[in-house]
Parts: sequence; C-alpha cells; structure tokens
Amino acid sequence: MSLSPGEQAVHAAIEAFYEAFEKKSVALLRAVVTPDWEYLPEPRGAAPGPDQMTPLFQDLATALPDMKITLLDVLVHEDRVGVRAEINGTQSGELLGIAASSKRIKFAIHSFHQMRGSFVAKTWHLEDWLSVFRQLGELPKSLGQN
Repeated sequence: MSLSPGEQAVHAAIEAFYEAFEKKSVALLRAVVTPDWEYLPEPRGAAPGPDQMTPLFQDLATALPDMKITLLDVLVHEDRVGVRAEINGTQSGELLGIAASSKRIKFAIHSFHQMRGSFVAKTWHLEDWLSVFRQLGELPKSLGQN
C-alpha cells in the first residue's frame, strides 16, 4: 500500500520522534515537535515543549544507555497517530529509584500523538512499568511508602 505525501511526512516525523527518545536527544526532538508540545502525563513541574525532556533523557542515558525502541505498529487517522512499540535495554544505572542491576529488560509502550501538520503537538503515553519491575525483581522504594 502506497502512502500519500502527507502520510509519509507523518510517518517520518513519528520515526524521528522515537529516534530522539532512543538517542536521548532534545535537539532531534525539537525538529519534530511543536514548540508548545505537550507530553501527557507531563513530568512533575514540566512546562510544555521539548526541553521538558532534558532531565528524563539524562536519567535514561544513565539507566538504559543501550536503549532501543522498535516500532511495531503505526496507525494514522487524520491528525492522530497510534503507536505500539517495544523498548529493550540493559539497566546500567538507577531506574525509578531501583539500583543498577545489569539486567536486560524489555517492555511495551503505547502512545497516541496529535499532529499539527508534520509536527507532533501532543503525546499521550503509557509504559508497562509493572513488566519492568517484574524483570528487575523489585518495586521502586517510593511505591512501598504510604
């Protein structure tokens, strides 16, 4: 099936979006999201825009330096894009308060994006953290507190 030029631009933007996460590059992210891009749920205290990812990308660079993202499905419907993907990597540093384990982890992510032309304007994301905690064999200490 052949994609229209508009669909090709959307697919290219989505692929570059996940490449920015894989490479932990705010500069790459800036090239594919709007200046007022929303990442929902937003990191605590974050303002809209690609720069909100700087602390997250720094944490990921330590926790999963060899992180790879595989896009399994990309579904485009008008200005909305659904993505089913998988993350693989070695937990080489602290991840969500869990000390480095050197364990390989693999988990699912699901995201929906709202496009503004060929730029991502809003992202709703959901990661399978329970799978990560099972693979690491522990929960973050913050979850054990009441």
